[in-house]
Amino acid sequence: MRILGLDPSLSSTGWGIIEVENNRIRYVADGFIKTEPKTDLTERLYTIYKTLCDVIELYKPDEAAIEQVFLNSNAVSTIKLGQARGVVILAPATYQIPLTEYEPNQIKKAVVGVGHAEKGQVETMVKILLPGCKPKNNDSSDALAAAICHNSFHGANSFRMVK
Repeated sequence: MRILGLDPSLSSTGWGIIEVENNRIRYVADGFIKTEPKTDLTERLYTIYKTLCDVIELYKPDEAAIEQVFLNSNAVSTIKLGQARGVVILAPATYQIPLTEYEPNQIKKAVVGVGHAEKGQVETMVKILLPGCKPKNNDSSDALAAAICHNSFHGANSFRMVK
């Protein structure tokens, strides 16, 4: 089974693919989708969506996992993040791939063993758990961590797609 991990962001959406076979996980690929702040919002959202669709078509994941967003004090930033998260959720839904959502602390605990781990600790453990993996940036390592978490909890908070 292949799992697509997702870390939504308007500026740099992370993605990572792992493969699970006989209770062993293996690194497949990772990356991030950078968008420029000066670019029109609709173009930025489309870039995220289209790139994720390309990733899905290339790697053909069976399931997906996404990190829940947190609210911050800036309402405009929260709304923009929500819009980016919407297109990130839409991409797997387009291909009828089940998507499960995890709280950030749940992902950290599954990967590091501590719910309040730092980003550097998460990246270090991702590299240990996925030998040969060299995440492109923190966003892609967070996405790989979401995929690893999904493998641990497998389907606890799945979105159900209505046809």
